[in-house]
Amino acid sequence: MAAGVSLVSGTAHAADPVAPAARAASAPQPDLAKAKAANVQTFASPADRTVRSALPAAQGKAAAAPQAQAQAPAQAAAGNPDLKIGLGATSHNARGLELKTTITSAATPLSVTIAWGDGTTDSAQASGSTVLANSHVYKKTGDYTITVTVTDAVNNVQAENQLSIRTPGSDFTPHAPTRLLDTRDGTGTAKAKVPGKGTVRVKIAGNAQIPASVTAVVLNVTVTDTTEAGHVTVFPGSGYKQPNTSNLNYEAGQSVPNQVIVQVGNDGYVELVNGGWAPVDLIADVTGYFTRTSSSGYTSLAPSRFVDTREGFGTSKGQVPGYGTFGVQIAERGRVPKGVTAVALNVTVTDPQAAGHLTVFPSGQTAPTTSSVNFGAGQTIANSVIVPVGADGEINIRNGSWKGADVVVDVVGYYSPDSKSAFLPISPSRWLDTRQSDWNGGPAPARGYLHMFMTPEEQGVEGYVLNATVTNTISAGFLSVAPDPNSWDDYIKGTQGRPERPVSSTLNWTAYKTVPNLVQASAGDHGIVDFWNQSDHNVDLVVDLFGYYESK
Repeated sequence: MAAGVSLVSGTAHAADPVAPAARAASAPQPDLAKAKAANVQTFASPADRTVRSALPAAQGKAAAAPQAQAQAPAQAAAGNPDLKIGLGATSHNARGLELKTTITSAATPLSVTIAWGDGTTDSAQASGSTVLANSHVYKKTGDYTITVTVTDAVNNVQAENQLSIRTPGSDFTPHAPTRLLDTRDGTGTAKAKVPGKGTVRVKIAGNAQIPASVTAVVLNVTVTDTTEAGHVTVFPGSGYKQPNTSNLNYEAGQSVPNQVIVQVGNDGYVELVNGGWAPVDLIADVTGYFTRTSSSGYTSLAPSRFVDTREGFGTSKGQVPGYGTFGVQIAERGRVPKGVTAVALNVTVTDPQAAGHLTVFPSGQTAPTTSSVNFGAGQTIANSVIVPVGADGEINIRNGSWKGADVVVDVVGYYSPDSKSAFLPISPSRWLDTRQSDWNGGPAPARGYLHMFMTPEEQGVEGYVLNATVTNTISAGFLSVAPDPNSWDDYIKGTQGRPERPVSSTLNWTAYKTVPNLVQASAGDHGIVDFWNQSDHNVDLVVDLFGYYESK
């Protein structure tokens, strides 16, 4: 089913906008089903790989006819000479597959056993040549060997075939923040600015102890030393075309960070493109990666505030002093359980007294030289952060400025061995652009929201990895992203209720600025995501999709 977007407006100054009936958009929207098709994998083990053998004597005596019992094992194996098994499997989701077993046999009763490779088995009865269809969902991502055994007790023979499969979904492994690229000093590449419309490649697989089997990577990308406006696009390396998406937007004199979750190319690299006309410096810090080896799954949450230094919530009240550090309890707080390995955050700095940066890092470690949020004096700016959680369940936040700043932290999800959702990356694609002529809904309304139909609830999608960009702003404001409590049918029938206005911010902007940020958006119960324009004027909204988390 195709994704869709509707627009709901509200009063210009109300705290909770009054939501009239949604106006359906006529603009064609990308179909997540097509995006998901890129992750479908097929596996096969043809019938000529079948291994035939005589049944052990005890098995043969249990059911074989008297004359079959008297046969020697070698002679028994000659019975039902055409007995073969062909295997084929298709993976449509993160950890599940459909298995097709094609049996060629004489017209005789057969017992079929399927060992899925994870310690579980299924059994079935068949007769003669037939095709069986079975489905299975693995508890963990990884590589498995399926063994199918067909037993013909009458002829005292069995046949076996094996099929090696790999689940499409990937689990997350946190990584201590580590710099992989800095064009200012030659880290990871030549020491030189990236020219206008130029590209720099970043080695991921095999770098900084990231395994060669990496499927996607979490990077904090920063553009700096800018002299003109432009944007940065991050996309997989070899095997992929440059998309029409963007990850960062910058202006002259700005240093702009943004977190990126991006698929790794076939050559183990990702590419960063300077979309501006003037040279810039680019920095990339890794904080985690995904592989098909069982590790940590993801659980999405509706944004939940954990820290606000302005109010003394979650920490002491008052600005974080220059070069000061404070700890934040993450595990066993709110809906975050014990044993989490990493946490997904939205970190906002506001009212800083001087330019600087924030560094978010695990407790029990010294602060790395990487940055999570960069800011100028007086600037309010947010950035998405994924950070490992220390053994004590805490993280640390350091103010890298020489003067104080207020910090706000919202938790949007966590990674843990008990979380069931695996990540499925896709080639970056533009999901919504309210500036485009084929979008008839207009800009995101002041004090209102756009709701996006992403996936039907039965598809088992936990959340989406998006990049949201706000542009054509004429006043200060912020964007909130939250799951919608209404169902698809509610909107179709016009019976939807008014969602509660969220208080957390995903990104903040000032007048006439274009601001992006990564969004780990929860699918909620119905696969609908709301984008709230928390300002007094309309703004344009651009949304790009980079992947999704699936629980099936």
